[in-house]
Amino acid sequence: MRIALIGQAAFGADVLKGLIKQGQEVVGVFCPPDRGSKTDPLKDTALAAGIPVYQPPRMKDPQAYEQMVALSPDLAVLAFVTDIVPGKVLGIPKLGSICYHPSILPQYRGASAINWAVINGEQETGLSIFWVDEGIDTGDILLQKKVEIGPSETTGEVYFNKLYQLGVEACLEAVDLIAQGKAPRIPQDHSQATYDPPCDEKVAALNWNQPGRQVFNFIRGCDPQPGATTTFRGEQVKLYNASFLMDDHTAPPGEILEVTDKGLKVAVSGAALFISRFRTKDLGKVKAPEFVEAKKPRPGDRFGAPAVLRCC
Repeated sequence: MRIALIGQAAFGADVLKGLIKQGQEVVGVFCPPDRGSKTDPLKDTALAAGIPVYQPPRMKDPQAYEQMVALSPDLAVLAFVTDIVPGKVLGIPKLGSICYHPSILPQYRGASAINWAVINGEQETGLSIFWVDEGIDTGDILLQKKVEIGPSETTGEVYFNKLYQLGVEACLEAVDLIAQGKAPRIPQDHSQATYDPPCDEKVAALNWNQPGRQVFNFIRGCDPQPGATTTFRGEQVKLYNASFLMDDHTAPPGEILEVTDKGLKVAVSGAALFISRFRTKDLGKVKAPEFVEAKKPRPGDRFGAPAVLRCC
């Protein structure tokens, strides 16, 4: 079975390694153009294996279509694709095209499925391998696998500790099922579909007035990217590595209750958070000691409050 792989980064590289180990015939790899002197891990893996690499500026460009036609693949596998691949390109492989998506479709369609599942306090998520059609994550399901979301897990932890390796294995399992002629096509129930926008800087502003558990979920859902964003004395600060604490206090949300060399205890509605990593424009991403030394936070200071001029 002739396979064209479209992907990027370490995930795409690991899927390619698995396909090679399976003995599949990978006839070409599509990945994003190089950024300066840094090449994509998928490109490096493909070249090392003697597999042709194609890097059109965008998959909608005519050259991508022409390159795919020339490969005459039986199947296209999409392994971590952030570009829009036109239906014209995806329709070339004789058996169709399949894609990895980190949610149990039709729930959480879109580019930031794990982020929103964590932000919404879900206790379970998973992955889907689906047959690609013209919609956004709307194609028939080939297989799905579920994982638990721990009560304190971040988006990064859910992905790297659970969905990454499981996703690689699922891609390989799906290809094997297709090769055996046993791959199902299960229509999605579109009436149950949800779609969320990209979890990026446009939506990263932290609302301290939400219930405490929602504030906590938002911080861990934005960790490591884009980082939950607030202000401290008028300066933008991103918060990471938060823990949820039951705490009986009367402070307004966002007020610092305690400063230690391990982190800051911060009031939220009905509870408190312990935050141990921060990012500012001048410091970059730092642990609590560096933040405390540079910014001198004090109990009673408040995240999200307007800047106050201090005389001493």
